[in-house]
Amino acid sequence: MMSKVKFLDLKRLNAPYAAAFTEAANSAISSGVYIGGETVRQFELDFASFCGARECVAVGNGLDALILSLRALMIGPGDEVIVPGHTFIATWLAVSQVGATIVPVDVDQATGNIDVRLIRSVITSRTRAIIPVHLYGTSADLPQILEIAKAHNIYVVEDAAQAHGDTTFGQAAGNYGHIGCFSFYPSKNLGALGDSGGIITQDKRLADRVRELANYGSIEKYVHNEKGLNSRMDPIQASFLSIKLTYLPSIIKKRKAIAASYTEALLKQSPSRVKRLLQEQYDGVWHNFVVLTDHRVSFMEHMQSKGIETAIHYPKVPSKQPCYADDYGHIALPVSEQLCASVVSLPIGEYLGADEVKAVCDALLTYMGCHE
Repeated sequence: MMSKVKFLDLKRLNAPYAAAFTEAANSAISSGVYIGGETVRQFELDFASFCGARECVAVGNGLDALILSLRALMIGPGDEVIVPGHTFIATWLAVSQVGATIVPVDVDQATGNIDVRLIRSVITSRTRAIIPVHLYGTSADLPQILEIAKAHNIYVVEDAAQAHGDTTFGQAAGNYGHIGCFSFYPSKNLGALGDSGGIITQDKRLADRVRELANYGSIEKYVHNEKGLNSRMDPIQASFLSIKLTYLPSIIKKRKAIAASYTEALLKQSPSRVKRLLQEQYDGVWHNFVVLTDHRVSFMEHMQSKGIETAIHYPKVPSKQPCYADDYGHIALPVSEQLCASVVSLPIGEYLGADEVKAVCDALLTYMGCHE
């Protein structure tokens, strides 16, 4: 059956900005400045201001943001970094890329974020950092994580790649720890039209180190102080992001409204066959709207039969991926594995019309045997 509601339609998502994007691209092309420059710097200033941070450094992608942050903190071989067991693999890859040791911690059943109750038990004399991931658009328990980190003198590197603008704990995600890392991958709530990433921090020294490392380890042309990377955002992507940033509050508002409609439909079920991942007291910016079901195959088939595309974020824990299975496959991460076996993401693009949202809700209700 042809889908009534695609899981993600990037063309529709970006259509409202098409004229502004075209103007910005033409301006960038005619400027003759294709790497760095004032357009990139303006986005850095805008995003830092939006997040309430002192500094922002634009980089090539979200993975680079994590790698550069760890390197800026001088984390490497012999060090340990605590990561959640349920996350996109980039969180783990960043630790591997700097040569540090990954220390997985299981996640909270209610949120999918790292379970703070388990963190203290894995801290050793070699622990240098915690990377809380704000999964699906809701911040991890930052107040408790910061308290633990301060008590043990370890860094907090926020993986805020899915949580642009989330203020669950009173200030913007990415702005609590020592450094916050973002991806501006096209599907994000604040997405470019290609790969882009960035870091924010209140520490100018850290920002300067990230900037140097991202530019071949150089702050003076042809003088390379460290073995750096080439990880830079180009002006065209920066101009697109600056345009979309002005709309981010309304994007979040629309996603919250869609999430509220889905939640209302889910609450009508009896008996419960599908439930929202987040408990009612949790909110967020809804990068993904995730439900849990013990009957994932039949649920996804039902939704597809009603013309609703769904997705899985994520089907396998990083520890069981081929690249990590030999070293970490034996580690018990029961909640992470249970979530990977039961999560389903529903369409939640801010461009969805009322009829499409209703189609998703109706499909949920028919699966659950509910009737208006």
